[in-house]
Amino acid sequence: MNKIKRTRDSMHGLADSLGNLLMEAFHYLALFAIGVVTAWGGVMAFVGMLEKGQITVDDILLLFIYLELAAMVGIYFKTNHMPIRFMIYVAITALTRLLISDISHNHQPGWGVVMVSGAILLLALAILVVRYASARFPAVSAGPRQRARNREDASAERDDLED
Repeated sequence: MNKIKRTRDSMHGLADSLGNLLMEAFHYLALFAIGVVTAWGGVMAFVGMLEKGQITVDDILLLFIYLELAAMVGIYFKTNHMPIRFMIYVAITALTRLLISDISHNHQPGWGVVMVSGAILLLALAILVVRYASARFPAVSAGPRQRARNREDASAERDDLED
C-alpha cells in the first residue's frame, strides 16, 4: 500500500512539474511575442513619422506609449510580476494624447476635455493608491524554488500526520 502511495505521489509530482514547465514555456513565449510586436509597432510608428516629414506631440506621446509597454514587458520578464502602475501610466499617456489631439484639431474646449481631464486625474489618484498599498502592504514573493520547498514541507507535514 505504501508503494502505491509513493507511486501516486511521484506521478502527481511529475504531472505538476510537466504542467509548470508547459505553462512557463507558453508564458515566456507569449511575453516574447508581445515584446516583439511592441518593438515592431514602435519602429513602424517612428518610420511613419520620418516618412511624414514632421513630428507632432501626438507622435512623441505615441512613442512614449510604446516605450512604456516595452518597459512593462521587460519588468515582467525580470520580476515575473505585472507592474500595474505602468499600465496606468500607459492609460494616462494615451488619454493625454487624446486630449492634445482633440484640442489641436477641434480648437474648442468642450465637455469632452473636462471628462478626459477628470479621467487623467482619477488615474493619477489610482497610482497614489497603488503606491501607498504596495508600500504599506508589500507582496510576499515566492520564486519557483521557494514554492517547491513549500510543497515539500506540506508533503512532509502530511506524511507526519498520517504516521
